[in-house]
Amino acid sequence: MRASLATIKTLQYSNVLELKFVRRILKPGSPPTRRMLCTGNLALLNSPEGRIALNFRPAYNRPRYNPDIKNLVITWDIFMQDYRNINMNACDVLTIVPVQDFWKFFNERRLGVMSAADKMNFMNK
Repeated sequence: MRASLATIKTLQYSNVLELKFVRRILKPGSPPTRRMLCTGNLALLNSPEGRIALNFRPAYNRPRYNPDIKNLVITWDIFMQDYRNINMNACDVLTIVPVQDFWKFFNERRLGVMSAADKMNFMNK
């Protein structure tokens, strides 16, 4: 499902999202699209499990630019374990996992034991 900036901003606060979007800056040797598992739900991220398993740390500074003007959404990338910008010029929602179901999803998909190569394969599909 193609999503807008407002849709992603709303969905990420109560869900974990699997997204596929066009890279803003193309990387040589990488596909033009990227997949991401992300969330903006602070209750999940600030939980003891989120701090440990997702390596979450709160942001201390706002960006020096307005992400809305650049058509970007800032979110926590679960695999990269850092904040990332999502290019909303072409973004599709592949999966929506309600926050209350995330740890079951996390364990069933064995996300915690994925190797770096497994994560790269996921992101580049």
